[in-house]
Amino acid sequence: MNGVETLRSSGEGDAMYDEILAATAGDGASTDAVAHVLDLAAHHDARHYALHIVDSDVYQACSGDEFVDDHEGPEHGLEEWGHEALESIGEAGADRNVDVVRAFEHGVPEGCILASAADHDIDLVVVGTRRWPDEYRNLLGSTTERVTRLADCPVLVVKTVA
Repeated sequence: MNGVETLRSSGEGDAMYDEILAATAGDGASTDAVAHVLDLAAHHDARHYALHIVDSDVYQACSGDEFVDDHEGPEHGLEEWGHEALESIGEAGADRNVDVVRAFEHGVPEGCILASAADHDIDLVVVGTRRWPDEYRNLLGSTTERVTRLADCPVLVVKTVA
C-alpha cells in the first residue's frame, strides 16, 4: 500500500458525505473550493452549506471617520460582496441539482466556520487557500490552518495556485 486510500460509497444511501460546508470569501481560493464542494455534493447527493463571513476584524480596523453614513463603510461593501458570492453559489448549485443552504455571518472566520460545522452536523469542511508570503503567514497565520487544526470533522484543503 502506498499510503493513499480511496474511499468509495458501497451503495445507495451509504454516502460518505451528507452535509458539506465551505466558507466563501468570493476570491479565487474560495471559488476553487466551492467548485470542489459542488462536485462532491453532486457525487454524494449531499447538501452544501455555503457560508460567507464578514470578518469583524477587517471592518473594525477602520475608523469610519471618512464615511458619511453606515452605507458607505467597509462593512457595507463586504456585505454586498458576500451576498453576491452566495447568490452565485446558489445558482451554480441549482445548475448541478445540489441543495445549497446559504448563510451570512459577522465574526471571526474560523470561529464561525467551526460553530457552523458543529451546529449543522457537517461531515466535511472544505476550505480554500493560496500561497501567502512567509512574513504574512508568520504574523497572522491563516484561517485555513486554524480550521484544519481545530475542526472536529474532516477538512479538505483546496489549494489555488495564484
